[in-house]
Amino acid sequence: MPYSKNKDLPERVKDNLPKHAQDIYREAYNNATEQYKEPRKRRGSESQEQAAHKVAWNAVKKKYKKGDDEKWHPK
Repeated sequence: MPYSKNKDLPERVKDNLPKHAQDIYREAYNNATEQYKEPRKRRGSESQEQAAHKVAWNAVKKKYKKGDDEKWHPK
């Protein structure tokens, strides 16, 4: 299920990521849900949702890193 707004994101995303990182997460997640719609495009027995969440976190990690303060900061 795609997310139309950041306020719709899972709590663990909203509570931990800054707004811009939430934007990245949402856009990557939404694109991945479309890309991995067909099971043959996913790895193993991953669900469409699991694959999309992995893609979204990886997209965030390209631009942000978690600091010693446990908060996400731009690279």
